[in-house]
Amino acid sequence: MEVLRPTLIRIGGRIYRKNNIRQQTYPNEEEDDFYAGLGDPTDEPCDAFMVEETERGFQCAVEVPSPLYKYIIGKKGETRKRLETETRTSISIPKPGMEGQIVITGQQRSGVISARTRIDVLAESFRKKQPFTHFLSFALNQPAIQEKFLQFKEEVLEKCSKDHGVNSSLFQNPAKLHLTIGTLVLLNEQEIQKACELLQRSKEDFIERLSNGENGAYQQRNHTPPLPPLLCKTVGGKSLTLEVAGIEYMNDDPAMIDVLYAKVHMKDGSNKLQLIADRLMEQFVTSGLMMKEWDRVKLHATIMNTLFRKDTNVEEQNNATTGKSSFKERETFDGRNILKIFENYYFGELQLNSVHLSQRFSTDSSGYYTTSGQLTFS
Repeated sequence: MEVLRPTLIRIGGRIYRKNNIRQQTYPNEEEDDFYAGLGDPTDEPCDAFMVEETERGFQCAVEVPSPLYKYIIGKKGETRKRLETETRTSISIPKPGMEGQIVITGQQRSGVISARTRIDVLAESFRKKQPFTHFLSFALNQPAIQEKFLQFKEEVLEKCSKDHGVNSSLFQNPAKLHLTIGTLVLLNEQEIQKACELLQRSKEDFIERLSNGENGAYQQRNHTPPLPPLLCKTVGGKSLTLEVAGIEYMNDDPAMIDVLYAKVHMKDGSNKLQLIADRLMEQFVTSGLMMKEWDRVKLHATIMNTLFRKDTNVEEQNNATTGKSSFKERETFDGRNILKIFENYYFGELQLNSVHLSQRFSTDSSGYYTTSGQLTFS
């Protein structure tokens, strides 16, 4: 082990040392990776926690969403018991389904900090295993686009329905046509509210302020690369004119396609939309609400997806690879004729003036995903 230069892990804005430990397994655990020796009880994070000194010793509170309580408690309370024994602390956890703080108390400050560190690691580890609940999206479901999409669907079924795997269940719901910026795991109302507030701050930070000529000051303050002047002009109160034209597929073999998507670009040929999407992603990744999967957002509108084949009632948010599918195998379709005939299909033009915090597996009165929060450009 490199003692002087240990591996560092960043969790929730704090930095921890990573110790080399021997992995252990417990056959009676409810989850495979429940708890496997999370370090020495004297370990402290590089950034100290807020630990309160009390008459009986020390106390620390940590916010953990209620769906993650079970991973800290463990089967029959085994995980919590081990944490308490090894750190010489007492850990109070709210009842299942009740939101609140997990409170750690102990006579030694180092033990309280160690327990807090381990709880953070457990919560973060199992959060990553949760299917995403929300996603940032640009809605592309304006009436003219929906009409052209339905025409595309009709023509594909008329001309290519005999191709392997092609049928009507593969097509996206026209009311839910969208671009995905990124996915989020928001496990309670507080986290949803935090995401909504960040979305509004994003408007203040890099839309209104940048449009008012504060680009340089913003970059210096936030230590981010300079934004092109184009973006500052883009989001200064005007909607974006987009064109949806042409189709492309995800995988390497056009004879075995899982996802077919429509290409979206700015009508003026600029990269304004890409810049906005990338900056929003950076804001949410920096906040810890979103995992960064790619350097840039891949802007595409899914129009056919083999996930839909299994259950036409499942409206998967399908532009991202996070989240768990309940199906082990996906039957691909042969898209060679579709690509040949409809390669440059024109779905139309639209005005885009907002970003949605959309709720997965939901539908609002318009047929689009239920919106938990919204940022409006104009």
